[in-house]
Order: sequence, then structure tokens, then C-alpha cells
Amino acid sequence: MTLLLAVFLALFAYSRMQKQGIHAMSSGIRAGFEELGLAASEKPEVAADAPAAKAEPAKPLPIDTTELKAQLEGVLGDAIGKHEIVVQQTSEGLIISLRDFGFFNSGEAELLPGAAEELRRASQVLIEHKLEVRVEGHSDDQPIHTDQFRSNWELSTARAMSVLRVLIDDAGFPPEKTSIAGYGPYRPVADDATAEGRRMNRRVDLVIVEPKRPVDGARPR
Repeated sequence: MTLLLAVFLALFAYSRMQKQGIHAMSSGIRAGFEELGLAASEKPEVAADAPAAKAEPAKPLPIDTTELKAQLEGVLGDAIGKHEIVVQQTSEGLIISLRDFGFFNSGEAELLPGAAEELRRASQVLIEHKLEVRVEGHSDDQPIHTDQFRSNWELSTARAMSVLRVLIDDAGFPPEKTSIAGYGPYRPVADDATAEGRRMNRRVDLVIVEPKRPVDGARPR
């Protein structure tokens, strides 16, 4: 019994020495890394007074928007008087909003007779000032499913494409200064719960944007 007790005491002492040795070795390695600056801090430091990132404000057009709006209203006066076109300044930029009842039949994307002439007049003003335009198609939230269009996405995009073709093919607008988007019913400007609201939401917007500056080595636009 005495011998067996002595064996157990020896094993216990040996294991305790092993743990202490491992702990010492681990502490030494950690201290070495800390001296070299390689140890990761437990919590990243965050400056309490760091300013939050701010969204960049919309860049101004290289022309007085009041003057530009007056010029557009001068050439689009008749259509504006009939409320077929609305020219307005928004946070997105200056927008020429084409209401669908003056440009399209219900559920169709082909421009009505005479609509192309209005687009040509507006284009000449924008071309003169070397501006760029984003053509955006919009719809109301009433479901559509025809042989030609299965959704408002397709209808709004097709209408924007019809307007873009006139700008480029008929009015001579530089294609590199244009872009196109179809948003369907997802960017309304009025309440779709009313007939008047839906009428306002069915539109194609010409969003006038600041001309892009060429990168080094690229051709000027």
C-alpha cells in the first residue's frame, strides 16, 4: 500500500509540473508576439467622435437649372399647358416627365402621333448644352398581362425604349450620353389608391444628369 501511494504521488507531481511548463511556454510565446506587435487586440478601438459617413450631395449641372427649365418650358409650352409634360427640379436632378396619356395608348409602348416632335424639341435644348439624360419608364400598380407585355416591368421598359429611340434616331441625341431604366410600379410619385395618382405614376421621366468627366486617356464626351 505504501508503495502504491508513493507511485500515485509521483504521477500527480509530474502532471502538475507538465501543466506549469506548458503554461510558462505559452506565456513566453504570447509575450514575444506582443513585443513584435503581431498580437491581435481583443477589441478593436473605435474613435468615439469619428464622424459618420455622409451621402454625397447631387452635383450641380454645368448650367443654371432655372435658365434650363425656362428654355425647356419655352419649347414645350403647349404640352405643358395640357399637363402632358411636367418639368420639375428634384433631388435627382431636373426632370422632364412625360405623362402617358399624352404619349401612349393604355397598355401600349408605341408613341402616339405628334409625341416624337415634342421629344425632338426638348432634345435640341439638351444637346445644345451637352447634357446627359437617363430615360426612366414607370407604371402604376395595376397588374398587366397581355400578349406583348407580361408585367409592368416590361411595359415601363418598352416605353422608355421607345422614347430613347426617338432621342437617338430622330433627334440625333448622342447615344453615349444616354442610359435607360424600367422601374415598373416601384417608384411612384403619387398614391396608386386613386385614379389621379395612378395617372401621375404612368410616365416616362427624362432625368437630366451632370456630364461624366473623361478618365485619363479616354476620349472627351
